[in-house]
Amino acid sequence: MSWDDASASSLLRRMFDAAIASADPMKVVAQHLPEKPRGRCVVVGAGKASAAMAAAVDAAWQDVELSGVVVTRYGHAVSAGRIEIIEAAHPVPDEMSILGAQRLLDGVKGLGPDDLVIALISGGGSSLAVAPAGDMTLADKRAVNQALLASGANISEMNTVRKQLSRIKGGRLAQAAYPARVVTLLISDVPGDDPSEIASGPTVTTRSTLDDAREIVARYKLALPATARDVLGRGAITMPAEPMNSEVRLIASPSMALEAAANVAATSGLRIVDLGDALQGEAKEAGTLLAGIAASVRSRGRPVARPAIILSGGETSVTLGSGSTGRGGRNTEFLLSLAIALNGMDRVWAIAGDTDGIDGVEDAAGAIINPSILSRISNAGISPRLALSNHDSYRAFSAIDDLVVTGPTLTNVNDIRAILVG
Repeated sequence: MSWDDASASSLLRRMFDAAIASADPMKVVAQHLPEKPRGRCVVVGAGKASAAMAAAVDAAWQDVELSGVVVTRYGHAVSAGRIEIIEAAHPVPDEMSILGAQRLLDGVKGLGPDDLVIALISGGGSSLAVAPAGDMTLADKRAVNQALLASGANISEMNTVRKQLSRIKGGRLAQAAYPARVVTLLISDVPGDDPSEIASGPTVTTRSTLDDAREIVARYKLALPATARDVLGRGAITMPAEPMNSEVRLIASPSMALEAAANVAATSGLRIVDLGDALQGEAKEAGTLLAGIAASVRSRGRPVARPAIILSGGETSVTLGSGSTGRGGRNTEFLLSLAIALNGMDRVWAIAGDTDGIDGVEDAAGAIINPSILSRISNAGISPRLALSNHDSYRAFSAIDDLVVTGPTLTNVNDIRAILVG
């Protein structure tokens, strides 16, 4: 096939859409539901996909008496019949995050061994359901989250700290439900799909320790509120011990999303370089790294001959400098860095986006680049290199109308990046 900007952009967008569709709760939830209980059924959940997951449970089990509540991000709510939906803030919690966490904990109290709790957990739940430990207030939890988000720590490191500062994370929700059976349906947004990392594992005992959290705080020089330092200093939170009657079922993941995207590329006769779902590190450094792989494919046919697609998942980071006022997320920052490193290389196109439809806090999932991207940004009066330095990638892509806008997708299997070398 002879690729041009239009055909390349169309293919990349179809790949991205296929990745999102692979994690559609209405398609994947019902096939993973457990046997119906002899007693009560209570549905709880937290995450960007939790409302859509709840709607799928309600539709599939019309003949079961059930109730429950889930917490999702503002703008991600859908009607879930008998299951109440609470909306809260992400990535920094608000008052509804506190309310949501308490409603989840209250909802599983007083259950017996014949009762069933279906826990619907997806990415984003860490900030959407917040139960501060010790004397911490909401303001303290917000300060912790803001410090973590600006630090450059990866998602696993962030969650390690969050678990030690919470009364709901790290398996404590499942512990509160005992002796009821807890079946957790997970939509993963973390590299490796570790259940204890997704939304900080409210129904899964964590393997990370208090010392791990202390080391992360020291390594990133996190300026935490005094109440948070006190909790970490004296070990005010005890991790759940058995008994817990808990089972976990992974129903959608980044690797499944990458496979769906790869299948679309394969139908167009493209060779696939799959770098896996665990790419981490600074977004701009990842852009430079992947530009080198694309250049090698383009000029030397290594590691594969072109035409080819270079696929990757995982969650990169953006470390903000003091007083940074730029607008952008990790995907647009990755793409701007990639474009600068490629420097207008012919016949190379790329897409990167967050499968939840929101890159950071902006209204776009990500963007698409082509060989003319740098000149078009410059012609719009924006210096690409200055925009990258200022973490202002959103404005750069918005100025040339190259953003990918999906709206909330009601799922979340992390980021998808695809580079087409024609």
